[in-house]
Amino acid sequence: MKKLLLILICLPMIGFGQNTYQIAILKYNGGGDWYANPTALPNLIAFSNENIGTNIKKEPATVEVGSSDIFNYPFLHMTGHGNVVFSNSEAENLRNYLLGGGFLHIDDNYGMDPFVRTEIRKVFPERDLTELPANHPIFHGKYEFENGLPKIHEHDASPPKAYGIIIDGRLVCLYTHESDIGDGWEDAEVHNDSEFIRRKALQMGANILEYVFSN
Repeated sequence: MKKLLLILICLPMIGFGQNTYQIAILKYNGGGDWYANPTALPNLIAFSNENIGTNIKKEPATVEVGSSDIFNYPFLHMTGHGNVVFSNSEAENLRNYLLGGGFLHIDDNYGMDPFVRTEIRKVFPERDLTELPANHPIFHGKYEFENGLPKIHEHDASPPKAYGIIIDGRLVCLYTHESDIGDGWEDAEVHNDSEFIRRKALQMGANILEYVFSN
């Protein structure tokens, strides 16, 4: 029943504005700050509703990774700076959600990488996070990103990378690393990013939502 419900709410939209959706922040254990960037998703939602015709509720929900409530949301966003721990039951719950039609976006806010890779391995032990090429459709939606994932914050000055888990041709999990696009979604005064940087981050975020709700 959970999988059926999720498939129904994740059917592609014909005209974004015909349906109302809510997206959610994923709360996890391990001590990492899952609650980082509190203004990020509301700003992305507002930008997407205005510019690409989505009809997403203004405030995201918060849902625990082990809860059956994750099946109520077609899109989960996960971020933070530190440790992430999934129990076996949580990993199984997230796996069922993703196989049932859900989508997870993980944005490394700097410091998550080793933990994310370990925990995603629990969810899909038979799959590897695969780097997405610059020609992947997620970079060529409403907004064009010819070189792939944009760099928003420097951190280690490493190039931004987008990784994914692909099941039967469907991208079910997007992991953005060394980009920190979530910081670019935050209120302008939080990081003092330029309008150009913030807009680039919001445009990439809108592409992600467009991709999820159209595939």
